[in-house]
Amino acid sequence: MQFPSTLLENAVNEFSKLPGIGKKTALRMVLHLLKQDAAEVTHFSETIAKMRNDIKFCQRCHNISDADICSICANSMRNQRMICVVENIRDVIAIENTQQFSGTYHVLGGIISPLDGIGPDQLNIEPLINRIEKEQTEELVFALSPNIQGDTTIYYIQKKIQKLPCKVTTIARGIAFGGRIRICR
Repeated sequence: MQFPSTLLENAVNEFSKLPGIGKKTALRMVLHLLKQDAAEVTHFSETIAKMRNDIKFCQRCHNISDADICSICANSMRNQRMICVVENIRDVIAIENTQQFSGTYHVLGGIISPLDGIGPDQLNIEPLINRIEKEQTEELVFALSPNIQGDTTIYYIQKKIQKLPCKVTTIARGIAFGGRIRICR
């Protein structure tokens, strides 16, 4: 793609680094920003910079937060003795959007995947175990990917907490709505 300006090209290159954004979409975004009032573009860029610089991670559950403790952990109306263990922050958002879970969360920051070089030490597993012991957690609900890495992570954590009086459950797995079952005879 040929650009009439190095500044335009640099901006397109930066936008195209975002996931799911190719060069054409990046160009469309940059050209849109060029049409906007300079004050709006400044506000946009300041908002992104402020988010990146000021965002915190909850000291309790490792969710994204504006303060040291996130709004979910700080909510006294939630069941503080039930923890839903998730892989990442997107999972917290997805579960919260269902409005069906009233406990708290713990974000592992990934799942155990030896082939990718991710072991238990790279994840927030020890803080979870400490939290279960300290807070006398009654139930741990695993909402991890239904694959070998997710199952390995669940197995590892279950082994680490097997002597603790904590009930362990997982979310339901099944066939997606509209899915088909093929019976082989």
